[in-house]
Amino acid sequence: MSFSPKYCTMALALALLVVPALAKTNFSGDWKLNVSKSEFGPMPPPSSMMGKVTHEDPKLKLTVKQSGERGDFEYEMNYSTDGKETTNEMRGNTMKSIAKWDGDELVIETKGAFGDNAVTLQDRMSLSADGKTLTLKRHFSSSMGEADQTYILEKQ
Repeated sequence: MSFSPKYCTMALALALLVVPALAKTNFSGDWKLNVSKSEFGPMPPPSSMMGKVTHEDPKLKLTVKQSGERGDFEYEMNYSTDGKETTNEMRGNTMKSIAKWDGDELVIETKGAFGDNAVTLQDRMSLSADGKTLTLKRHFSSSMGEADQTYILEKQ
């Protein structure tokens, strides 16, 4: 069986179109919160927040430094974007998360507790077309109620 150059060229062109569609968004970089463009719902906004994302799919590591009226704190979170559960600690509290892709967005479902208050977070991370703005939309619920937040972070 022989293949004509015409069909080989068409097959190669189709393969080149499919490969970028399969590539996942990469959130790696140093990010600074734009407080004025973000929305924090009933929570007080931080005065500053810097984050570093190291993303080598399926591994995603977030390192965050934040300052605000509740004080200064740092934390590190590690996720697996293939849907495997990960365990992290935030301010001495165990948090269990499952991260998975929904198109170009990464959805992270986290459950944990702060004291006796059980908390559930759903984060949706997306990247602007130019790669300079990371948007994190968060819905959280606890025994104290529910709220939505939007964090706009700019690449440094």
